[in-house]
Amino acid sequence: MSGNMGPLDLEMTAEEYKEDRANVIAQMMFVSGETAEPSSETTTIIEEIVHTQVVEMLKRSTVLATRRGSRSISTNDLFFLIRHDKAKLSRLVTFLSWKDVRKTAKDSDDKGGDAGDMGGDDPLGGADGGAGGGGPVVGDTGKKNKRTKVILPWDISSYFTEQVPERDDDEDEDEEEMNAATILRLKTADERTKNMTKEEYVHYSECRQASFTFRKAKRFREWAGFHLHTDSKPNDDIVDILGFLTFEIVQTLTEEALQVKAEEEMTKNRSGEANAASKKRKRETGLFGEQEEGRTPVGPKHIQEGFRRLQIKPIPGRNRVWMGGPRALQRKELRLVS
Repeated sequence: MSGNMGPLDLEMTAEEYKEDRANVIAQMMFVSGETAEPSSETTTIIEEIVHTQVVEMLKRSTVLATRRGSRSISTNDLFFLIRHDKAKLSRLVTFLSWKDVRKTAKDSDDKGGDAGDMGGDDPLGGADGGAGGGGPVVGDTGKKNKRTKVILPWDISSYFTEQVPERDDDEDEDEEEMNAATILRLKTADERTKNMTKEEYVHYSECRQASFTFRKAKRFREWAGFHLHTDSKPNDDIVDILGFLTFEIVQTLTEEALQVKAEEEMTKNRSGEANAASKKRKRETGLFGEQEEGRTPVGPKHIQEGFRRLQIKPIPGRNRVWMGGPRALQRKELRLVS
């Protein structure tokens, strides 16, 4: 089942959502470079890690909301949690911007023939020529095609009610870093897909839309335990952000686990342990032996080791401050996967 074609909340039972989570994780792993079929033990471990990370984000966001004197968490609380990962933060901001574009375009479609006149700020209102019942409006197309800018709480512009008009060539350091990370991901995706057939690429495109939350928000709230960790019901933006971050968590875990597995295989090849097994497989296979050999998927031990490495990996842009005392060495705070 593809990530965007799952049943609606009302149609999906808790047991069906449990099976769907394993399927979604396998799809996310495939997009992240794991071409072999992962075992149920592997997807279960990843699901446990993702669940722990989501609960931790909810707890920390609730603490931040309490400090603000609010009972409900906001999108700014989640922004604050990943503030050190500028590339991921920029991708999240871009995701929310395009989400607003899609929502605005859908609202324009629902309004019918008057959408072209009523949706003056619709980023896509005059782009397709069909939303308003007429052709694109000359002079307004550029304005309607622009994404909504998400202002972060620590941006200087957030301190003022009046905003300076944006320049088309205006690009800050965070956007430059995000663009560099995006280009690297695009290159990696190009390497993974350049030898795919048409059918394989269609499957890959469907897997890219895998989500824990899309059309499953109610079940996701139950699974994450929103009622246990937050005093109020989070809005749809909170659920969408967590859905975005869960994809990032699975992707980062898979990429780290693949690196662990590659190092393990390199060590075995150096010691000669893999040579005998390789020769045995070649004797057992026929004319198409190389294709039948395939490759083994990452296992639970690779995921666990990858998660361990991510827990001790330095966070870019974050300075560690010693808070003193021998007990500080014994405290191990769960870190968010980034």
